[in-house]
Amino acid sequence: MKALFTSLIVLLFSFILSAQETFTLKVTVNNASVDEGKMVYSLNTENQFMKAAPLQTASIEIKDGVATAIFENVPAGAYAVIVLHDKNANEKMDFSANGMPQEAYGTSNNPMSYGPPTWADAKFALDSDKEIIVRL
Repeated sequence: MKALFTSLIVLLFSFILSAQETFTLKVTVNNASVDEGKMVYSLNTENQFMKAAPLQTASIEIKDGVATAIFENVPAGAYAVIVLHDKNANEKMDFSANGMPQEAYGTSNNPMSYGPPTWADAKFALDSDKEIIVRL
């Protein structure tokens, strides 16, 4: 009986230690020019960045120029967030005939750049609960 109890304790601790720790990421945009449409958030790993299938997404109403998304149960790792102010609520970024974005967007770390965002500029480490602000 004692051996069984000891085995169960060892098994339980090994399971707890092997469980992957997860965190909560809170992402706020506080500079939307208008409240129309929605703020669309995507949380991405390097392999998903700028592709159609992010790790998690959120579509949030805007109030007084502010919208906040909360991503829960995110495993520790490197991530980047892309945020789109989808003014016409068509769930995609609109472009002009010459390829310029017609809706405001931003990425984590708020890099100032010309051209599309890059993983290197937007990536951050998630190893604890975190709050970030993304500027459009």
